[in-house]
Amino acid sequence: MAGAGGTTARGARRRVPVGERRARLGLRHRLAAGARAGDPVAVARSLVALHGTDPSSVYVGCWARMAHDAGPPGAAADPVAAVERALYEERSLLRMLAMRRTVFVTPLEYAPVLQAACSRAVAERERRTTLKYLAADGIGGRTEASRARWLREAEEAALRVLEERGAASAAELAAADPLLGTTIVQSRGKPYEARQNIASRIVLLLAAEGRAVRGRPRGSWTSHQYQWSALRSWLPELPDGLPEIPVEEARAALARAWLGSFGPGTAADLQWWTGWTKAQTLRALAAVGAVEVEVEVTAGAGSGAGGSAAGGSAADASGGIVTGGAATGFLLPEDLDPPEGVDQVEPWAALLPGLDSTPMGWRDRDWYLGPHGPRLFDTAGNVGPTVWWNGRIVGGWAQRASGEIVVRLLEDAGADALAAAETEAERLSARLGPVRLSPRTRGRTWLEQELAASS
Repeated sequence: MAGAGGTTARGARRRVPVGERRARLGLRHRLAAGARAGDPVAVARSLVALHGTDPSSVYVGCWARMAHDAGPPGAAADPVAAVERALYEERSLLRMLAMRRTVFVTPLEYAPVLQAACSRAVAERERRTTLKYLAADGIGGRTEASRARWLREAEEAALRVLEERGAASAAELAAADPLLGTTIVQSRGKPYEARQNIASRIVLLLAAEGRAVRGRPRGSWTSHQYQWSALRSWLPELPDGLPEIPVEEARAALARAWLGSFGPGTAADLQWWTGWTKAQTLRALAAVGAVEVEVEVTAGAGSGAGGSAAGGSAADASGGIVTGGAATGFLLPEDLDPPEGVDQVEPWAALLPGLDSTPMGWRDRDWYLGPHGPRLFDTAGNVGPTVWWNGRIVGGWAQRASGEIVVRLLEDAGADALAAAETEAERLSARLGPVRLSPRTRGRTWLEQELAASS
């Protein structure tokens, strides 16, 4: 798969050192001071999509990457406003169920790509799962065809209600139509068995199919209890829904976007991030002419070296370990040379939220995480709040009940790193004001628990 551009004059593949990877991260992910964005859309575009399972991550992740004086007049007094304007007024950012069946917030121009490359497969799995629930509960008839027909009727009923009302919660949908109030049993016979109105699964399915969208939450910006809208009502400029893109074309476009933001990375990284199969991943890399390079995957001595946590060892495109601290990675043909300014990045610090897109962007994390995974990831492999210094994770942070943001470095990164992290903590605390962050859909990490409990 390697292109000629990936070789040196002597025929060896170009080697991308850890230092360059970290500098690229600081620039491409808008974390270095000189690379900060002016608005949330630019932030999301630089990351392809913002991890949105925890609603607060979208806001805190944007603030970490935006210039401190960015936004229109009054934005500094209300730091939530710029993100809400992009989500709910301009609607230039869209919440989607995409990679790995995870909620992301992406710029509208990327939405058709994510839909075809990832969401479509998610929708197919969700439909099969829902039909299994109907069969187990005897809903919709005795045959697979009759149950599929019942499900389509329920979907159309949900869309009618959403279009009539403009927006509705799943509970309001369940109360609006007898079909949508039908109860199903999930995880039957297991300790966590639960009964649920079919409306909750219907809106999830409609969202995965690109026919419904999560709108404003019920409550504050930290809430995950969303109102739902029909996509064609939410985006009237798209009366026929998101443009259709062939799957292979969309996968290639998504691979290109990921390489532009997260490259260099291994095929295993891209496969994990997208949720594709190995074969799908390699085809997408080939389609964009991705060039093979040697990419350093382990931190050097004194740089947070240690075994990879919550990610595993680095692997090449065939899944094998590459010796010497490097693996087969990929870059776009036009991105082989070090980016302009990559050797002149000023020291920077950042406090990133739990489930942020940067630490969740690669499977193999040694080169920026080092040995700190057990203290910063929960038992399910979800990252908590992290402290970054010059392209690597050096600690974590938490919010105490008082509202204070407290940081702890897990290695001796120097006095400058600690001072810069504490400055970011003060800035974040001021932006949050009376708001208290609470983890959604993830557990508290070991370090979060310890910091929150300390005085």
